[in-house]
Amino acid sequence: MESLAQLEVLCEKLYNSRDSAERAHAESTLKCFSENSDYISQCQYILDNASTPYALMLASTSLLKQVSDRSLSLQLRLDIRNYVMNYLAARGPKLQNFVTVSLIQLVCRITKFGWLDDDRFREIFKEATDFLALASQDHYLIGLRILNFLVMEMNQANSAMPLSLHRKIATSFKDQFLLQIFQISLTSLHQLKSEGNFPVADDLRRVPISLALRCLSFDFVGSPVDESSEEFGTVQLPASWRPLLQDPSTVQIFFDYYKVNDTTVSKEALECLVRLASVRRSLFVEDPARSQFLSHLMSGTREILQTGQGLADHGNYHEFCRLLGRFKVNYQLSELLSVEFYGEWIGLVAEFTTKSLLSWQWASNSVYYLLSLWSRLVTSLPYLKGDTPSLLDETVPKITEGFITSRINSVQASSDLDNPLDSAEGLQDQLESLPYLCRFKYESCSLFIINIMEPLLQAYTVYCMDGPHNCSHSQDKTDCWLQRYQELSKQRLDRAILIFVQNFRRSYVGDQAMHASKLYARLSELLGLTDHLVLLNVIVGKIATNLKCYAECEDVIDHTLALFQDLASGYMTGKLLLKLESTKFIMANHSRENFPFLDEYRCVRSRTNFYYILGSLVFMEDGPIKFRTFMEPLLQIAVNLEASADAAFRTDAVKYAFTGLMRDLRGIAMATNSRRTYGLLFDWLYPSRMPLLLRAISLLTDEPEVTTPLFKFMSEFVLNKAQRLTFDSSSPNGILLFREISKLIVAYGSRILLLPNGTDIYARKYKGIWISLTVLSRALCGNYVNFGVFELYGDRALADALDISLKMTLSIPLSDILTFKKLSKAYYGYMEVMFNNHITISSVLILDTSTFVHIVSTLESGLKGLDTGISTQCASAIDSLAAFYFNNITNITAGDNPPSPAALNLARHIGEFPSLFPQILKTLFEIIIFEDAGNQWSLSRPILSLIMISEQMFSDLRAQILASQAVEQQQRLSQCFDKLMTDVTRSLEPKNRDRFTQNLTTFRHDFRAK
Repeated sequence: MESLAQLEVLCEKLYNSRDSAERAHAESTLKCFSENSDYISQCQYILDNASTPYALMLASTSLLKQVSDRSLSLQLRLDIRNYVMNYLAARGPKLQNFVTVSLIQLVCRITKFGWLDDDRFREIFKEATDFLALASQDHYLIGLRILNFLVMEMNQANSAMPLSLHRKIATSFKDQFLLQIFQISLTSLHQLKSEGNFPVADDLRRVPISLALRCLSFDFVGSPVDESSEEFGTVQLPASWRPLLQDPSTVQIFFDYYKVNDTTVSKEALECLVRLASVRRSLFVEDPARSQFLSHLMSGTREILQTGQGLADHGNYHEFCRLLGRFKVNYQLSELLSVEFYGEWIGLVAEFTTKSLLSWQWASNSVYYLLSLWSRLVTSLPYLKGDTPSLLDETVPKITEGFITSRINSVQASSDLDNPLDSAEGLQDQLESLPYLCRFKYESCSLFIINIMEPLLQAYTVYCMDGPHNCSHSQDKTDCWLQRYQELSKQRLDRAILIFVQNFRRSYVGDQAMHASKLYARLSELLGLTDHLVLLNVIVGKIATNLKCYAECEDVIDHTLALFQDLASGYMTGKLLLKLESTKFIMANHSRENFPFLDEYRCVRSRTNFYYILGSLVFMEDGPIKFRTFMEPLLQIAVNLEASADAAFRTDAVKYAFTGLMRDLRGIAMATNSRRTYGLLFDWLYPSRMPLLLRAISLLTDEPEVTTPLFKFMSEFVLNKAQRLTFDSSSPNGILLFREISKLIVAYGSRILLLPNGTDIYARKYKGIWISLTVLSRALCGNYVNFGVFELYGDRALADALDISLKMTLSIPLSDILTFKKLSKAYYGYMEVMFNNHITISSVLILDTSTFVHIVSTLESGLKGLDTGISTQCASAIDSLAAFYFNNITNITAGDNPPSPAALNLARHIGEFPSLFPQILKTLFEIIIFEDAGNQWSLSRPILSLIMISEQMFSDLRAQILASQAVEQQQRLSQCFDKLMTDVTRSLEPKNRDRFTQNLTTFRHDFRAK
C-alpha cells in the first residue's frame, strides 16, 4: 500500500461504491489485511492514524477475522486486546457508532477465545465496569455495550470453536459473571429511570434493557432456546439468582420501562417479562414466594389490559400475547385462582382475546398464544380442586364463538394475496386449540357451528347448481366471495374435506374403532352409511374423483395421495380397501385416460407415490395373475416404446412416456418388501424389458430428464432392503441382474464423459453420475452377487463397471465433490464400498500412484468435513485400506502365501508416497483431540489400523503433538499417550478394537482436561 490516503480511498469504495466491479477490486486489494498476520501491525497503524471511519472499520474487521482463525499466539492476542481496550477508552466517544461496535466485537471475540488460556482475558468485566464509573455518558454507554456484546459472544457458538469448548467457556462465564452483569443492567435501568445524573438519550435506555434481555436469554443448560416454539417451557435460572427475582423491583422495573415512549425499549421490556414468566418453578423454594411473583406479573399485565398502553404497536402487541400465553405454561390453574384479583384479570384477558379475534387482519400471528392459554386453562379444569370459581364457563364459549366467527370473516374479507386458507402452517397453529375449546361446551358450541355453517352451505349449494352470476350489492356477500375465487375455492374446499377425512379416519376407522363406535348408527340415519365398509367406499370414491378432476393442481393431488397412502398402509384398512368397488376400479383403470394427472408434467413426482400405493395394495394379495393384470397398462406402454424408432426417442412424447414408465416402476419397486413380491416384478422386467432401458440410456445420455428417472428406478430396484433380493441357491438371477446394471453404467459413463460440461454442470452431468454411483454401490453391497464368478469365467461386467465408475469419479474436481451435498454422499458411499471389498479394492490399487493418492486424499478431506455420515464413510474406507495393508503386507510371516498383486500395488504406492498414512493418522488425531466428533467410535477404527501398520509412525506423531503443546503440559499429555495403548495387542481382532476404542475415549477426555 503506497499511502494511507490511497487505502482510505479503497475503503470508501469497498463500503460505499455502487459499482460491483469497484467493490470487488477493493476487496481483492484489501483482503491481505485479514489473511496475513504480518499486517496486524499495519492495522494498528491505520487505527492510530486514519481519518475516515471506513479505514478504521477495515482495520477492525480485519483483526476480527485474524483472531477468529485462532492461529495467533497468546501474547499477540493479549497485546491486541489491551490495545483495543485502551483505544476505546481514549477515542471511543469520538468514533462512529459502527466502528465502536466493530471494535467491541473484536475485544469480546478475543476474550472468548482466550478465556481458558489466561486469566488476564477475564479482566474485561472489571475494565467494562471502569467505563461505567467514568463521568462521561459516552464512556458509560461503551461500558454497557462491552457487557452486552460479551454476553452475546459467550452465548453464541462459533464455527471456529468446538462445541464442547464453547459450552465449557460459556458455563465458566455464566458461573462467574452473568449474575453480576444482570445486576448491573438492573442498576442502570433504575438509575436512568430517575434521570438524576444526566439527561437520558435513546441509546442509553435501549442498551441496558437489551443487556438484561441477553442475560435472561442465556443458554443456561446447554440447550439453546427456540423462540419460535412453545416447547422450550422454562428458563433454567441458577439458584443464585433467586434473591434477585424475589425482589419485587426486578419485575416492576420492566413494567415501568414498558411505559416508556420508545417501542424498541417497550418491546424488549416485554421480552424480558416473557422470560421471567418462564422461570423454572423450582427456583422458588416456598409457595408464598412463587405466588407473590405470579401476583406481581398478573398485576402488571392487568394494568396494561386496563389502559391498553403501548398495544397499538404490533411488536408490543405480539410480545404481550406471548406473555399472557406463558401464564398457563408455567403455572397451574389453582395458582392463578389463588391470586386475589383473578376474577378481574381473567375477565380482562377474555375481553382482550375477543377484541384480538375481531382484529384478525392485524393480530392473526399473535392469536395463537391467546388460544393456547385458553385451551390449557380448559384442559386443566377437570383437575382443579376446591370451590373457587374459575369463571371459564362464562368466558370460554364467547371466545370460541368469536374465534369461529373471526375465521369465517377473515376468509370472506381477504384478498387473493393474503388469504389465510393458503397458509397450512398458520391454519394448523390456530386450529389445534379449537378442539379443546369446543369440547368444553360441546352441545352449545356444535349448535353455534351448525347455525353459522347452514347459510354458507346453502349459498354454496345454490352457487353449484345455478352457476356464477354477476355480483351486485343486493346479493349475499358469500355468493360474491364464491364467484371471486371459483376454481381456487373448490380446491381449498376439497383440501378441507381431505383434512376432515384424515382426522375422522384416525378416530373412527381402525382395527377397534369401526365396530365399537355408535357413530355409524347415526350416520345410517342421516346419510345411509351403515358401516365402515360403506364409509370407506365413499372416502376412496372421493380420492378417485380428486385424482380425476385435479390434473393441474399438484397440491390437491399430493394431499389426496397422502390420505390414500394412510389408508393403504394400515394392515386392516388395507385389507378392507381391496374389498371396495372404488378401489377395484382404480386398480383396474390406472391409465392416463382415467387419471389425467399422470399426463401432467407438474405432477410427475406424484405418479411415483400413486404407483407405490397401488403396488402396496396389489402385493397384499397372493397371485401372479392379479399382478400381471395390474401391469397390463404399463406393459402396453413398454411395448409401444420398444416399437419406436431410434429417432423417435428424441421426441417429447416418447421421452415423457419413458420417464413416466420409469417413475411408475420405481413406485412399484418401492412397494416390494419381500422375496415373493420382488420376484414378481423381477420376472416381469427381466429379460424382456431390460433392452429398452439400455436403448434409452444409450440414445439419451445427454438428456438428464430421462436418465435421472431411469437411474432412480434402478437404484430402488437393486436395493436389497428387507432381504428381498434373495434368490434360490441355484438361481443365476443375482449375477444376471448385475450384468444388466453393468451394461447401463458402462453405456452411460462412456458417453457422459465425452460430453462438454456446459453451464449447469450439476444438472447435466454430476446428477446422473452420483445416481449411477448409488446404483453401483447398492449392487456391490447387496450381498446377492458372487463377484468372484466374473473373473473366474472371464466376464468383464464387473471390471468394466468399476473401470468406468472410477473414471467418472476422477473426472469431478474435489471442490465440486465437496460443494454438492448429494454428489458428496454418493461419492463417499461408493468409495466406502470399493475399499471394503477385497475384489473391488483391486480396481483402486491397480491405478497409478498419483491417482491412488488423489483418491485417498479425498477421503482425508471427507474426514475433515462437517457431515458426520460422510466422515464415518471415509473412516470406514481408510480402515479397510489400512487393515488390508496390515494383513497382507505388515503382518506377513514366513510360510505365508506370497503377497497378492493388489498388496504389491499398495506397497508400491506407499513406497512412492510414504507420507500418506502418517498424514491421515495426524488428521484423525486432530479431529479426536480438538473437535467434537459425533462418530468417535467410527474414527477409532482406522486409528488403530494405522498404528498397527507402523509403531514408528505413531511415535513420530506423538512427539509432534507433544511438541506443539505448552511445556508444563507435556508430561501429563505424554502419560495420556502411554495409557492409550494399555492392554492393546498387535492385532485387529474385534475385542482388541473395542479395547482401543475405550482407551481412546479416556485419552480424549484426559488430553482435553485443563
